[in-house]
Amino acid sequence: MRIVVALGGNALGNTAQEQLSLVKDTAKPLVDLIEEGHQVVIVHGNGPQVGMINLAMESTNMPFPECGAMSQGYIGFHLQNALQNELKSRGVNKSAATIVTQVIVDKDDQAFSNPTKPIGKFYTAAEVPSLETKGFIVKEDAGRGYRRVVASPFPIEISEKSIVTSLIDAGNIVITCGGGGIPVIKEGNDLIGVPAVIDKDNAAMLLAKTIKADYLVILTAVEKVAINFGTADEKWLSELTIDQAKKYCAEGHFAPGSMLPKVEACIMFAESSNERKSLITSLEKAKEGLKGLTGTVIK
Repeated sequence: MRIVVALGGNALGNTAQEQLSLVKDTAKPLVDLIEEGHQVVIVHGNGPQVGMINLAMESTNMPFPECGAMSQGYIGFHLQNALQNELKSRGVNKSAATIVTQVIVDKDDQAFSNPTKPIGKFYTAAEVPSLETKGFIVKEDAGRGYRRVVASPFPIEISEKSIVTSLIDAGNIVITCGGGGIPVIKEGNDLIGVPAVIDKDNAAMLLAKTIKADYLVILTAVEKVAINFGTADEKWLSELTIDQAKKYCAEGHFAPGSMLPKVEACIMFAESSNERKSLITSLEKAKEGLKGLTGTVIK
């Protein structure tokens, strides 16, 4: 099967050194899928990383789109390096490459007036006022602390889609739309970068539709999706129809900054064709999930 796998930025560590270590373990389940004969395309988040880069480059006034490009480059480097090392160790003759990707958004997207995408590290409530004096918008993030938020416009088109598709068709492992892609708007014939972070799950969904994937796999910290999460009525879900998933979203079962965007992206991909399925599970269980043994499938 042709599979788009979405990795969360939070799972990649808080420093470049930590990430370089973690991706060695990340590569193993991904190569497991490749050994099974699947064609794997990888999208990753960059929320923590782009925030840290932007903060580190504050004194140089580095524009935010350029910070996004930096995060794509260094996360992609770590991932492709780890994948290539793991592939070689198993004798698998395949190559991995990262494409720094621009993703077109609507300049009038309402997200620009309502920033919601958490970036960078977590802060305590006591640290919030000093961040706000810098002009940052700070919000509480799913009970885990406070984080800076930026606009998260919806992706419309992947600018480099023909290059990405050609590389995939040639049998390569492609890492693309990193961090959701660099958000750009059209001005005449030009593409102009804008200060925002596209949700990586939505970017993965768009990529999966663009390359005619069979499966969208969104990896998270839990093995399955649950309703009534954290309560006595908690129920883990193995399979959902599109209508059931929409119902649970409307009832507020999924946190906006956590599981909700994952489920919504899975719904959009699954409803684009009767043959397409979406899976939400953990990295370690991806292989079993694609065999129907675990995870939450939306179809």
